[in-house]
Amino acid sequence: MIQSRRIRFESGEHTHFLDLTSRLQGEITNSGLRNGRIHLQSLHTTVGIAINENEPLLLDDLRALLDRLVPIAGPYLHDDFSRRVGIEDDEPVNGHAHCRQILLLPSLTTLVEDGRLVLGRWQSIFAVELDGPRSREIALQLDGEFQSNPNGHATDSESRLIELELARQFEIDPAAVADPMRRLIAAGGKRLRPRLVLMGSKLGDQVGLLSCVTLAAAVELIHNATLVHDDYVDESPFRHGQPTVAALEGPERAIAVGDYYFAKATRMIAELGNREVTKIVASALEAICRAQIDDLSLRGAYPGDRASYVRVVRGKTAALISAACAAGAQLAGAPAHVVDGLSRYGDLMGTAFQMADDIVDFSPTSGKPMGQDVRQRALSLPLIYATGDAEHGQDVQRLLAGALPEADVAQVVELVRTSGALDRVQAEAEGLAESAVAMLDELPLNGLRPQLVDLATSAASRSF
Repeated sequence: MIQSRRIRFESGEHTHFLDLTSRLQGEITNSGLRNGRIHLQSLHTTVGIAINENEPLLLDDLRALLDRLVPIAGPYLHDDFSRRVGIEDDEPVNGHAHCRQILLLPSLTTLVEDGRLVLGRWQSIFAVELDGPRSREIALQLDGEFQSNPNGHATDSESRLIELELARQFEIDPAAVADPMRRLIAAGGKRLRPRLVLMGSKLGDQVGLLSCVTLAAAVELIHNATLVHDDYVDESPFRHGQPTVAALEGPERAIAVGDYYFAKATRMIAELGNREVTKIVASALEAICRAQIDDLSLRGAYPGDRASYVRVVRGKTAALISAACAAGAQLAGAPAHVVDGLSRYGDLMGTAFQMADDIVDFSPTSGKPMGQDVRQRALSLPLIYATGDAEHGQDVQRLLAGALPEADVAQVVELVRTSGALDRVQAEAEGLAESAVAMLDELPLNGLRPQLVDLATSAASRSF
């Protein structure tokens, strides 16, 4: 069996290494491919594909190597438009980019085993932009043995309906807000919250699929609106390998985009005509805003304490996951005890999800720069536990009290990794996932229990 896909992205600079690994893994998971191959084909003569280590200094070395071998300002016959015919007025001077592409692969095939990309510990898959910033597209083919509806994912047709609904909403929105949000949505994401909405909607029969898809799309818009605001507050330059709205278009635009889609998603939900669903999502929005205020106020007490951390995480992360579970079931007319049980399941799973995400910040294989939480002085459970470590705690506290230059950030990361804090957080996340699963024991789930169990387990290990 073969499935075809497209990955679209916006590059941010003339030579840009965009890590596609997490997006490709998401495509594999969504498709249900268990064992086989994934084929990538660049649709542009100035975009290559490569496997290498995602490490900032190495990527700088690779850019410098391309600059030495094929300098941008070199004499290229391709750029001598007097010797070419049929040249468009907007034809770019990009002979260097075409020549650089010869040094890279235009396509790539890699293996998939047990639903996971087969890559070495330090390997990532990159699209290498050579003539940016541009809008780009990579063609995919997934070939092999497929499992239907794996790990609680929506069916392929349901997933496409969600993507179509998101695209439809962007078409009717002003370009000034639609384009930045469209870029963010297209850059990737697990679509966890829409999937939970659709799963909950299967526990009743009082509403049609299209209404559930509208709710799922609205919840995804709310999630991405929170990311736009978070990236501005945290001064994050990239998300999913792409420039954030704040970094690319400025803080004023980021605030406006986030506010617009909070309002739009709320209207979409209200128009479904179910007051209880509207209340569930509105309560989650209140929790998100309260938690953001708490998060900012607590940054002066860095690294904080566990109780404050859990309070913020339950608001910023778990509240919307919990609402997604409950709102889908409520819209479909599921019994009250099912809606309540799913809400508690989502709260526990969402908290476990964030704890596992905190661990990723200290992983050299995550595809992200290590220590971002340290640099941003964000609430982080590994840091909280590391500061209380008998052997390393005082050193961690001393470094965190300073200005945190890059050398100190690297030292904090290493101390956290050797303190045992990560194992402690991992065990706690797994315990919360087990508690989430226990919430399902007394619920009539119409055969969905295995998928919900898989999602909770995956949340604790970030293995979606």
